[in-house]
Amino acid sequence: MEKNWLITGGCGFIGVNLVRSLQKTGAFVRVMDDLSGGSRQDLASVTEYAEAGSRGPAAGKVELMEGDVRRLEDCRQAAKNMDVVVHLAAQTGVIPSLEDPFFDCEQNVTGVLNMLTAAREAGIKKFVFASSAAPLGEQEPPVHEEKVPKPLAPYGASKLAGEAYCSAFHGSFDMDTVVLRFSNVYGPYSFKKGSVVAKFFRRALAGKPLIIYGDGEQTRDFIHAEDLCRAILSAAEKDVGGEVFQIATGRETSVNELSAKIKQLVESARDIEVPIVYEPPRAGEIKNNYADIGKARRMLDYGPKITLEDGLQETGDWFLGTMSGD
Repeated sequence: MEKNWLITGGCGFIGVNLVRSLQKTGAFVRVMDDLSGGSRQDLASVTEYAEAGSRGPAAGKVELMEGDVRRLEDCRQAAKNMDVVVHLAAQTGVIPSLEDPFFDCEQNVTGVLNMLTAAREAGIKKFVFASSAAPLGEQEPPVHEEKVPKPLAPYGASKLAGEAYCSAFHGSFDMDTVVLRFSNVYGPYSFKKGSVVAKFFRRALAGKPLIIYGDGEQTRDFIHAEDLCRAILSAAEKDVGGEVFQIATGRETSVNELSAKIKQLVESARDIEVPIVYEPPRAGEIKNNYADIGKARRMLDYGPKITLEDGLQETGDWFLGTMSGD
């Protein structure tokens, strides 16, 4: 795996976990991030790095370039001398997309097109795009790659457009684009992440109630960041250009089940009571979702290794250390 890797959005939750994984391989990693969500401190929490321009690509090193995927020239600068692009930079969330669909489109559609264009101009063949379950919308689970997308929110529509551009660049320009539809990712280094696992841990440890929208019987497929990173590395190494993969665990867990597990973990660790509050459901959110990962098993040799119980324990321990100031 002696390649030069560009990770857009690399200061975010998934990004720093991927940087950690790549550091173990001795690869050179360039991170491009606009620092609107992740920060230099987040990247520094997992690795030493240098600001862009201070050195050229060197094995086992990490370089940070502050840049915005909405600006084509930033993407062109970031793509220089790279072999692989993992495009994580995005507006991530249904609710923000409902509030400002134009910004969602700029980030998730124009940003993908800019990065694909820059990669093509730089002669980069491998492009791994981070998508989600959102393009499929409300479907009878388990979801799989053959289902027809029916996005419910602007976020799902913008991610679907990104998938389409990846397909078009594969078909028109022979780029080795791969789309990975992530399920709900959790794990350490998720202090700023807006997903339900991170929110529940933050609120519980801050002495606030866990808020469940709806009856709590909505289900998701929760995947640990370490398992996700293994799937990304496999997609970057294998000859699977033009393909779409569901990256998940194949296991369905309700929000009620999840909240009960996190409640128990925090109450045991802190000897406090963690209340649970129910509020009305939110528009644009999928009711039930988990994935069939048979295609990823066959073509990526991918399979989850971390159980939800073990993963939540590790994540909880990380949050406890972080919020305790340890």
